[in-house]
Amino acid sequence: MPTVFEDKKKGKTLVSRRPVIERTIMTPLTSFAVSPEGVRFETQEPEEVVVVFLRQHLIVMLGPALLVVLLALAPIVLFPFLFRLLTLPVDVPVNYLIVGTAFWYVVTFGFALMSFLRWFFNIYVVTDRRIVDIDFLHLLYKEFSEARLERVQDINFKSGGIFAAFFNYGDVNIQTAAEVPNIEFLTVPQPARVVEMISDLLETKKLNHG
Repeated sequence: MPTVFEDKKKGKTLVSRRPVIERTIMTPLTSFAVSPEGVRFETQEPEEVVVVFLRQHLIVMLGPALLVVLLALAPIVLFPFLFRLLTLPVDVPVNYLIVGTAFWYVVTFGFALMSFLRWFFNIYVVTDRRIVDIDFLHLLYKEFSEARLERVQDINFKSGGIFAAFFNYGDVNIQTAAEVPNIEFLTVPQPARVVEMISDLLETKKLNHG
């Protein structure tokens, strides 16, 4: 049932079709949150409310995690095996092996850290006024895209494959009339629910300004 209330400042009756607001308790690994408390982004307006907070589904970290494990095991398992198979013309000094192994683990740790930071800081935000896509590319550069709700023209999602069906993730595509014609939420949890919530926001905005 729609919630009807009166804006005392404007003397205007507003209609909201959103249900009673649920709030998600945020953790460092949260990838889907509804009306989270304490979440803010740098261009957020004073009275702007975050309705949905998204990161890519944690399943996307499975590939990098497996690769990090393989890279970590390589100096212990793979390299000795290769050295036994290959006949080198000279003996490699032990100090070189130690330095090479240390460098290998530094690179592995750097890869693991960057993979996590890219997942952690690539966020999608839906507020009561706009849709925001923040892409973290590296430590010194990020891209910020946004579209006001009134500029949204169409919204849909796609989800395919056994893993996507089992873990309930997919891509949400938002077509807009803004400078950025399309905003994509890639591999996000519960894509159908995300589309439904944005559609409810659009409907509420139309009703309130109709």
